[in-house]
Amino acid sequence: MKETDYKKTARIVGILYIIGTAAGALSASFLKVRSEPDNLVKIAENPNALVVGAILTLVMGFALALIPAFMFPVLKRHNEAAGVGYIIFRGGLETCGYIISAVCTLALASLGAAYAAGTQEAAHLLGAGAALKAITDSSVGAFTFGIGALIFYSALYKYRLIPKWLSGFGLVAIILHIISGALVLFGLQENFDTGSMVMNLPIAIQEMVMAVWLIVKGFREDSK
Repeated sequence: MKETDYKKTARIVGILYIIGTAAGALSASFLKVRSEPDNLVKIAENPNALVVGAILTLVMGFALALIPAFMFPVLKRHNEAAGVGYIIFRGGLETCGYIISAVCTLALASLGAAYAAGTQEAAHLLGAGAALKAITDSSVGAFTFGIGALIFYSALYKYRLIPKWLSGFGLVAIILHIISGALVLFGLQENFDTGSMVMNLPIAIQEMVMAVWLIVKGFREDSK
């Protein structure tokens, strides 16, 4: 790749990180109704909140899915297997998770409307709503994202594509993220509780710092 191509790719990846993170942060405020008591009633009162939340989830997912596509030519120069692995976990599996979450969220909006209409199937609707909520709350995505990020940050660190302190920070932060996902999976933590937020804050900070670094500085020239 030419120097101009390296700089262009770095800027695009940085911008995609910012778009994905911003969309994800905005979606949380619209999707919090899913976790409220009597959530189907609350959803029925404001179904558009879930629709907007689902759209933002897809924006986040598609923005982040493009990152491996742009990064593949860069990673391929150093380790093609890492580039392929990154595409599989972040471009493929993680994106599928976002799509499933968005579809389940839209289904919850429909269930909320049916529940508010007072049908005789109210008990079944509550059961279906609980099942859909369990899917959207699942921490499985923490592992697909985590494995992809481990591949990514390991390559960044080994081949010095960005400063080692920044990629090293990413490695530590993503391990905390994976541990938090495991704690949620075993019921020792809840999504978005204090412990979960503290353990996931480092990766959010690191990705934003890295995004700005890539936009301003690009990849290290001595890594080419």
